[in-house]
Amino acid sequence: MVIKNICFFIFRFSFFLIGFILFFCSCKPNNKSAEAGISSVNSLLENRYSQILEYPIDSIGFPRSMSVKTDSIKKVPSKDWTSGFFAGNLWQLFKITGNAAFKERAVKWTAFIEKEKHNDITHDMGFKVFCSFGKGLEVEENQHYKDVILKSAQTLSTRFNAKVGAIRSWDFNSDIWEFPVIIDNMLNLELLFEAAIISGDSAYHNIAVKHANTTLKNHFRKDNSTYHVVVYDTITGLTKDKVTHQGFNDESSWARGQAWAIYGYTMAYRYTKDSAYLKQAEATAKFFLNNKNLPEDGIPYWDFNAPSIPNTSRDVSAATVTASGLFELYGFTKNRIYLNYANKVLKTLNSPTYILNESVKGPFILDHCTGNWPKNDEVDEPIVYGDYYYLEATLRQKAL
Repeated sequence: MVIKNICFFIFRFSFFLIGFILFFCSCKPNNKSAEAGISSVNSLLENRYSQILEYPIDSIGFPRSMSVKTDSIKKVPSKDWTSGFFAGNLWQLFKITGNAAFKERAVKWTAFIEKEKHNDITHDMGFKVFCSFGKGLEVEENQHYKDVILKSAQTLSTRFNAKVGAIRSWDFNSDIWEFPVIIDNMLNLELLFEAAIISGDSAYHNIAVKHANTTLKNHFRKDNSTYHVVVYDTITGLTKDKVTHQGFNDESSWARGQAWAIYGYTMAYRYTKDSAYLKQAEATAKFFLNNKNLPEDGIPYWDFNAPSIPNTSRDVSAATVTASGLFELYGFTKNRIYLNYANKVLKTLNSPTYILNESVKGPFILDHCTGNWPKNDEVDEPIVYGDYYYLEATLRQKAL
């Protein structure tokens, strides 16, 4: 009887031990698998970075986007609003990798943009000049770069209308839009804020503040989403119309427009410490992050109200602009909701689903951006500003 009980105990103990070992092995992280995944992503990124470095220098061929299907690259001259991003990518890659070859290329590409400092028929001076020369100043002290930024700020200031209290955006559609102001224009204010610091001339700061205040007053809906375009009457200074140019319709929430608002008012708070700007950045971030149509992986559809969701295009650029903005917003608020979303976006993007594979020959990193869906222009493609804010978000994450 004793022997029988001993045998039964040994059997039960052996069964328990085997079960425990199997359970432990199933719960233990697969380090080899995780390491392989990280290695794969790093390899993809290194390939993309080398593609950017090897892109031929061309003073009138700034890479804007490309068709992955045909390997055809859309090239634009310096007057295009996206021209400054490629130089900015090179500056940021130098900071990420420490490879001096990126800096050498950045210097050359940045120089091609200098003539834009005199271009007074565009509001996108910040995107063009500050995203190139400004990123250069983050790397090194350079008086010439400061001079270019100051001249560009002077030129941009000529588009300010005191009656409206804002900087005019586009000049096209002038027969329909008397004085259009787009939410994107918030990001061009960084050039003015920096020019005020460089020069000591508060006029640039004051123009930026007036523009931000006018936009704050008229661009946002009750749910804190933003209109894309607000049209003003130059005689009365009052709003005439609120419409869209790249969203689904006038009352829809174009994803990148919401991203510009979050980023723009966070940046404006950095320079002014105006609590109204911080409040708006947080309110629009709440609209964005709590939207029922935001996918679980954090990469939004091109418009939150697109009727064909989920069978429509994502916009990686809206995700990267928002992530970069929220890293900064977290720094001001310590609200981990912002940090968690920004981290999630980078984790999502750092995967073969979004990083272009080695077979794609072009100076881009990420796929699945959407430029202008209503015009079927740059839909579900790599776009240079998607990469720019991805790299900026990566640097901001590392700084934390």
